[in-house]
Amino acid sequence: MIDARHVLIDLLTDSGTSAMSSNQWAGIMQETNRTRKQQLLSFRTGSKRYHRYAFYYTYAPGAGIRENTFQHIGGKGKFFVSNTLFDTTRANIEFSGATGVDLLCEEGKHPAIPAPFKGNLDTVALEQFINKTGSENIPAVILTITNNSGGGQPVSMQNIREVKAICKANCIPFYIDACRFAENAYFIKLREEGYQNSSIEDIAREMFSYADGATMSAKKMHLPI
Repeated sequence: MIDARHVLIDLLTDSGTSAMSSNQWAGIMQETNRTRKQQLLSFRTGSKRYHRYAFYYTYAPGAGIRENTFQHIGGKGKFFVSNTLFDTTRANIEFSGATGVDLLCEEGKHPAIPAPFKGNLDTVALEQFINKTGSENIPAVILTITNNSGGGQPVSMQNIREVKAICKANCIPFYIDACRFAENAYFIKLREEGYQNSSIEDIAREMFSYADGATMSAKKMHLPI
């Protein structure tokens, strides 16, 4: 019963809930007049500011990449471990026959208890799960930054490094779900010792340097915050 012009936030989705800047609208107009190949090359050029991944795949919507990925590397008897899997990610994992496992840090389970990085993955639990399940049955560890299903809580750089080290030691691919990577970088700058004088871009670049790959819904990030 409320007129749409009075609704400032769409509470049904976390995608595109803030206004776009004039530069972003201008960018859309400019890209519309370019070929698909030119658009992809532009995206790759911009992305290389943050990481050096060799291959790029674009899907519309973003959930398509997860469906494609998990159908290939998932399956019955497989386990995908995360701090907290996003709902569509979990659905695609389960559709493949695999199981999604959330190993959120203890402080992330208690909303009333303050903590700087409540999106962290419990690394002790991760090592225990690998020893119990076997690394050959874990196609990937996925770290969601920020932890959307956990209330948008950030993940520390130290946690990202520790998860990477565990994955490397057990020959398990480590992926980042980079839904809100810039917000996560901002929280690291504000809250993690040693990063106060680092730029958001440098922090983001370090985050991606630890991962073997990343997925991202481009609509969720890059909006004015």
